[in-house]
Amino acid sequence: MLELPLTSKLPNNPGIYKFFDKNNSLIYIGKAKDIRKRVSSYFSSLKGGKRGVNWKTQKLINQIDHVEYTIVDNEFDAFLLENNLIKKHQPKYNIQLKDDKSYPYICVTNERFPRVFSFRNIHIKPPNGTFYGPYSSVRTMNTILELINSIYQLRTCKYNLSEQNVKKKKYKVCLEYHIGNCKGPCEGLQSEKEYNEHILQIKSILRGHFTKALSFLKSQMQKAAKEFKFEKAQQYKEKLELLNKYQSRSLVVNQKIYDLDVFTIISNQRFAYINYLKVVKGRIVNTKTIEVKKKLNETDAEILAFVIIETITPAPFLDHQINKDESQEKYFSNEIITNIPVEIPVSSPKRGDKKKLIELSLKNACFFQNEKQQNRSTGNDQTKILKKLQKDLRLKSLPTHIECFDNSNIHGKNAVASMVCFKNGTPSKKDFRHFNIKSVTTPDDVASMKEIVYRRYNSPPNSPPNRRNGETEKRGRQVTDSSIHRFTDSGGYRGAVPQLIIIDGGKGQLNAATEALKSLELYGQIAIIGIAKKLEKIYFPGDNIALHIDKRSETLKLIQKIRNEAHRFAIQFHRKKRSKTQISPSLIKIDGIGDKSMEKLLARFKSPKKIKQASLEELVEIVGWQKAGLVKERLF
Repeated sequence: MLELPLTSKLPNNPGIYKFFDKNNSLIYIGKAKDIRKRVSSYFSSLKGGKRGVNWKTQKLINQIDHVEYTIVDNEFDAFLLENNLIKKHQPKYNIQLKDDKSYPYICVTNERFPRVFSFRNIHIKPPNGTFYGPYSSVRTMNTILELINSIYQLRTCKYNLSEQNVKKKKYKVCLEYHIGNCKGPCEGLQSEKEYNEHILQIKSILRGHFTKALSFLKSQMQKAAKEFKFEKAQQYKEKLELLNKYQSRSLVVNQKIYDLDVFTIISNQRFAYINYLKVVKGRIVNTKTIEVKKKLNETDAEILAFVIIETITPAPFLDHQINKDESQEKYFSNEIITNIPVEIPVSSPKRGDKKKLIELSLKNACFFQNEKQQNRSTGNDQTKILKKLQKDLRLKSLPTHIECFDNSNIHGKNAVASMVCFKNGTPSKKDFRHFNIKSVTTPDDVASMKEIVYRRYNSPPNSPPNRRNGETEKRGRQVTDSSIHRFTDSGGYRGAVPQLIIIDGGKGQLNAATEALKSLELYGQIAIIGIAKKLEKIYFPGDNIALHIDKRSETLKLIQKIRNEAHRFAIQFHRKKRSKTQISPSLIKIDGIGDKSMEKLLARFKSPKKIKQASLEELVEIVGWQKAGLVKERLF
């Protein structure tokens, strides 16, 4: 533990201080107007028998081995530096923003002919650009991106479109140009001036300001109409209607409320919940609710100051006004406000629309708190069910990781299989896998099951994931640990072996899966069962007598849920594969239409029926005059 006399060597300047333990691990970061006084305050109570120090702070003090500090010019800079370092290092005893890194942003890149796309983990490795957000709802963000893409034809490629590269004709237009989603700046078919004008309008939309984009579209529509370009005028009219429709979706508060940020906070002993509303021109354009896990019994004032700077600093807004509820006036002390590096006029509304905004924000925070608490209680319920599953199946360990396999085919054709993964009793869809059956050409579910179980848990070192023919399987190699086997691969999958494998089928499929595990020397390390349909019997390897579980049992209900999900996932993949084989023959039989041309046609029209309905001019844009004639002649 750090001795009190060492603090006398610390400076009396503003800055940040970092506490390290004996293993040189960073455990706490703090800011201060006076570093020496602030650090000394942690140890001043030691002389009096540690009175006045809560147990969490006392635990922190007992782990401090040495301290480092950084001096800055003022307290504002200290606040920003502390905020950035906490987000980067996530020290053990600093407050944590739950799920904050998962909030997506919309990025407008700083390059010639900028791109617009969604981006996560802005604090880890952000691209060079301007970020708008964060968006607590992915659906809202995708709606905005769809609106932008439907109005403006922006490039999606990552080419370096410098003047030199464009003049040299280094790049060629892609399919996006031919289907009308891009105007071809890579070949100089769109001017930089026109493109940048669109980017300025997009930035205005992302800020919640629609006036500039609306006036531009309206003027272009009128100009096209005066020049008798009615088709072009109709296109501008449709874009204008899209923008008006999206604008009307925003919750209207009061047109007189121009630019406003609303914060409310509720907390308990372990967590704090902060809701944020962004109001622009009388409309709520962004909402966000954050859960903060307390570490050292931080006050609501400390938490809110941290969240405010975290919320409004990344956003591209410069002018902010924070409304506070009268009952929450203590949360907006002068100390908090002066720590935020923008001028923020603070008001305490007692009536009217601003008071209603406070109530709305507080209601959102309450709902978010209730949802989180219910999820935690649900997690406890899932643990109880898993413990009962462990007891009923006599498993050695709690089955927090379960994988289930199923086959699907029609008379051996388009044979596929699926693997679903459940973690802590809930689906982990990122770990779901599809398999194309390779070694079995006849309707043989037993042989197919052996193949996919073997492939799932075996792969040569450093083998890439197999993605041919639509397959999304990821393989892994076995790495021995002292107590557990893990599988890794160059494709990115890393995870522990499951505690339980479920095979959808009777003794035949179960025996086949068991043989696959034996060949991999994994049998006995992973529990495996089979569930037969109809009577829902549970089979164990080498046991001819099936286990009957009460139909009302939570154990059987969970097994059935996992089995049904595997069956659904396999059927979904089988239908998708079957539909592809049904589409391809009618095009393959056309002489002169190759695979690439076929892919272009299907990418544009989605089905042969829509290709039939397409005009000759539309076909020419995709495959040219000669091939368009062949398609017309063959399909019509």
